[in-house]
Amino acid sequence: MDKFLLQQQVLERLAEDLLQAEQAVRAAHETATHEENIAENKYDTLGLEAAYLATGQARRVEAIRQAMANWRQFRPPPYDASKGIQLGALVCLVDSDDKQQRLFLGPGGGSMKLVSGAQLVQIISSEAPLGRAMLGKCEGDEVSMHGSPIRQQFEVLRVH
Repeated sequence: MDKFLLQQQVLERLAEDLLQAEQAVRAAHETATHEENIAENKYDTLGLEAAYLATGQARRVEAIRQAMANWRQFRPPPYDASKGIQLGALVCLVDSDDKQQRLFLGPGGGSMKLVSGAQLVQIISSEAPLGRAMLGKCEGDEVSMHGSPIRQQFEVLRVH
């Protein structure tokens, strides 16, 4: 799997998300400022609610822009076994049921699932619980997550 191609897919998906979020901001702003939505009494809150929604959507737009900037600057280094799993690692984990999953550890804001070839790849950040648990691990190591009611354990099969 090519890390550069995965990075490009993340950027394309973020660009799509940005476009949708910008459209949502415009729609919420238009609703908030439309003359028909001027409050006639204290219980008429459609305009106010739309203004809150527009503010939230604007924050989302900014978060997506920041994620895109982080992903554009990101240069995944080759895997160094002496350091273990670091940001930029492409990892294959297996659970106790022999179910495999592929993860690409990238900068924040890109949490999504992508298809690369015939493989499903989960993009996660080092801030995600599983991402934090993998840092520094090597092939053959166990990765445990204690955050949920059920303790999850994985084995690191491969790292690229």
